[in-house]
Amino acid sequence: MPPMTAPTPPTAGRRLPDFVIGGAPRSGTTWLYVLLEKHPNVFVAKPLRPEPKFFLVDEIYDQGIDYYCNTWFADVPPGAVAGEKSSNYLENPIAAARLHEHIPGIRLVFILREPAHRAWSNYLWSRMNGLEDEDFDTALKLEDEREASCPERFRFARPHAYYSRGLYAEMLEPYFTLFEPDAILVLRYEDIITAAGPLAERLHGFLGVAGRPHDAELIEVVNPSSGGEPPPHVIAELRRRYREPNRRLQDLLGQFQLWEDK
Repeated sequence: MPPMTAPTPPTAGRRLPDFVIGGAPRSGTTWLYVLLEKHPNVFVAKPLRPEPKFFLVDEIYDQGIDYYCNTWFADVPPGAVAGEKSSNYLENPIAAARLHEHIPGIRLVFILREPAHRAWSNYLWSRMNGLEDEDFDTALKLEDEREASCPERFRFARPHAYYSRGLYAEMLEPYFTLFEPDAILVLRYEDIITAAGPLAERLHGFLGVAGRPHDAELIEVVNPSSGGEPPPHVIAELRRRYREPNRRLQDLLGQFQLWEDK
């Protein structure tokens, strides 16, 4: 882990973001981005891809906070609420520390998906991108070995981090340690399917802009993965493994509605 460098304050007048969508991968972060892009009083950093990842990637972070402001937030309209999406912030405590150093008042948005099916979606994404040729069960068994030897060019994509990316409480804890609970909103991917309007209104309220639940009505699945249904016995075993981590998540978040593990 590289040493933390002393933060450099932004030049007077530079625009910092008001919020960050920080993860989790394969859990609807792009859908949230598209939703917020529709709101007339919200500015989201462009382009959507590649994501800024400023607080995560050392080589980008070393260019300084003015670079961040000038690259992604120079065109924020007056009065708009501004933010960015970097879906790997969740899994990196260094990103949490850097966000707190530079923008202690930031509002943080995370969206979580039932972890066994999130792992399957991640597996399909890796297959679609030519990064996986094992079956799902074998890929899970090889995860620790592959993570330990992940090539440098994939250090943030982490194409084989199927199980570990579902350990949500472990990844959220650094954020809850550094930030006040009311500065963190944790949403559920499944509500995009069953309650998109209320989810949109909740997100808008958290960001302090007028609720527009109708903005969610016409957004289809964004950034989908294809490849059929997962093997039921593998999903059952994953859910068994996630049972205790999910209990920790419930303890951390309180009112959060957990997923069925049967």
